[in-house]
Amino acid sequence: MSAHDVVVIGAGAAGMMCAALAGQRGRRVLLIEHYDRLGEKIRISGGGRCNFTNVNAAPANYLSQNPDFCRSALARFTPHDFIAMVERHGIAYHEKKLGQLFCDGSSTQIIRMLESECGVGKVEWRMPCAVREVSTTTEGFAVATAEGVAHAPAVVIATGGLTVPKIGATAFGYQMAERFGIAVVPPHPALVPLALAPESLQRYGALAGVSVDAITSFGDTSFRENILFTHRGLSGPAILQVSSYWDRRGPISIDVAPDFDVSGWLGSLRKSQMRLDNLLAEHLPRRFAQAWCEAHDVAMPVAAIETARLDRAASDLKTWRIQPSGTLGYNKAEVTLGGVDTRGLSSKTMGATAVPGLFFIGEVVDVTGWLGGYNFQWAWASAHAAAMAV
Repeated sequence: MSAHDVVVIGAGAAGMMCAALAGQRGRRVLLIEHYDRLGEKIRISGGGRCNFTNVNAAPANYLSQNPDFCRSALARFTPHDFIAMVERHGIAYHEKKLGQLFCDGSSTQIIRMLESECGVGKVEWRMPCAVREVSTTTEGFAVATAEGVAHAPAVVIATGGLTVPKIGATAFGYQMAERFGIAVVPPHPALVPLALAPESLQRYGALAGVSVDAITSFGDTSFRENILFTHRGLSGPAILQVSSYWDRRGPISIDVAPDFDVSGWLGSLRKSQMRLDNLLAEHLPRRFAQAWCEAHDVAMPVAAIETARLDRAASDLKTWRIQPSGTLGYNKAEVTLGGVDTRGLSSKTMGATAVPGLFFIGEVVDVTGWLGGYNFQWAWASAHAAAMAV
């Protein structure tokens, strides 16, 4: 007889949640974490206050090769279910904007809460402890670790994606999927700042720290939030959001005056002797207005700008097309896009359909949420789905 009913590999958000809930159902749970610090991605999230869910979380807020996959898990463990846990632990929180919930205090409160829930479930820990191999046996699985071999009829892979390798991220989860014949959607950094080519940085690199309210679009997808110029390119919520949709080839489109009829306004000022950049500075950050006008060769009195060029400038302010040269990579990304192909998993249990007893949850799965608490909600919901099945 196995000493454990389930081994959970990875003690991040999804792993701790799954271990706690399974333990509280009476399962004998072993939770293994290779890193020497617990819940580092939780700790650094939300500027140290952990944007732990979003009250608006729904399937439309997630990307996947199989868009309907997340529906079942999200419906069975909602933001309000997690909020109830937070409130039960007396953690004060607030809504910042757009349904985003943050701790009033520190993100470590969420880590301690999950630790406490694991305690209630009598979860056994091995940390830090490297997993060397997972293999099948006649009774389930053998998990070979630096502290010996653990046996269980069920194994849950909750090892996350490739984001922030300096705090322990590895490709272990993808390797496990491939080891058991489950496809992996090629991973990419997501919710990540975009880099600009040298010629664009010559024009806009000096704007580092300037923020502009904008609508940022790629294809049919648009987000209305701030963009932020950096010394390497573009960041800010609107850029991070659209980065998950960017195909790494074409330009993105930015409307830097979303509530402003630029064409009509400039049409009424065609005879003005004021410089266009000075006029735009009444509506946009001055440094941005100056750099944008210089880059578009319209940093001059409006009356001196020929009609066609002025009309084009008005249009470009609403549909400024800028070509990223790439992303800033996994060290700057919030999450990983892609992962274990959901077509090989049960949407109800997160179990591998071809490998009974093997489950994948959280960021390692090809389900990626928007910025703003959605990815934590997927961690909680997918963890719950697996915990109810093991």
